[in-house]
Amino acid sequence: MNSDSEVLTYPNWVFTMFAFFGFLMSIIPLPWHLEAWNTGTCLFMIWTGLACLNQFINSIIWTGNVINWAPVWCDISTRFMIGSAVAIPAASLCINRRLYYIATANAVTITKSERRRAVLVDLGIGIGIPVLEMVLQYIDQGHRFNIFEDIGCYPFTYNTWVAYVVDVTWPLAIGCVSAVYCILSIRSFNKRRAQFKELLSANNNLNSNRYFRLMCLAATEILCTIPLSCWSIYLNVTSEPIQPWKGWDDTHSDFSRVGQYPSVIWHLNKGTAISLETSRWFVVFCSLVFFAYFGFADEARKNYRAAIDSVAKRVGLSTGGSFGSSLWSSTG
Repeated sequence: MNSDSEVLTYPNWVFTMFAFFGFLMSIIPLPWHLEAWNTGTCLFMIWTGLACLNQFINSIIWTGNVINWAPVWCDISTRFMIGSAVAIPAASLCINRRLYYIATANAVTITKSERRRAVLVDLGIGIGIPVLEMVLQYIDQGHRFNIFEDIGCYPFTYNTWVAYVVDVTWPLAIGCVSAVYCILSIRSFNKRRAQFKELLSANNNLNSNRYFRLMCLAATEILCTIPLSCWSIYLNVTSEPIQPWKGWDDTHSDFSRVGQYPSVIWHLNKGTAISLETSRWFVVFCSLVFFAYFGFADEARKNYRAAIDSVAKRVGLSTGGSFGSSLWSSTG
């Protein structure tokens, strides 16, 4: 194996472990965010958590092999990958939109109908756009899917100009719109510092601490999405010539084919190896970033404490003192 491929070589169980932890870190805080009706945040957690779970399962099934064990699973898995690549930036857009409208609100009170409408718009962005992307990608899907050793199922898009319209450029476009909202939120906040606390008081589930953590989460996602999307487009354009679009029949002429690539083969091309590894590690990174911002917040520690107390009561133990520093004592 050449020196280019050795850069990316590591035991596959390392990724499997991180992917599983990424799933847990995204899903554990979900219940109390659902109670708060933070739609954009919940969408970010659900899409990121399921993306980590998807990669976790693939990395287990296809460790050390490229056998087409589960074709139906690969159909579902690859379709989900296509959607999640758009869904995570879309969830970030939902967060930035909400922060922007809070920062620019003229009225302190928010009616139930306004809340309901905001939730429906967020669901349209965070679920509707990814589902639409899953459907549209089929237009330029050259064959059923690929299987890469250690990585698992992976979607295939035929490199024509149509691919850039229906698939490749969507994360970049969403990221740019999200960045505009983020910049406008910061600008509005600087102009209206005096009214800011009053505006937040109308949002029972949002305080200044959580507002800034949400802004940091969305900003971090933007700073990753836009450069990675540009880099992905660059790789697609330069790695192989863009083929002419010759119609539906030509694109889907060998649709049932499944590409199978052992690790030694796909590691020979450094660009391919980096692209594959980056795409699967990105969702794990998103889960780590989310947990870094919200996993140690006051409401998180409060819920951890409540969960520990609940478990302790069931097994006959009692807890005392502050979270993380208390001594356990038997009650039985």
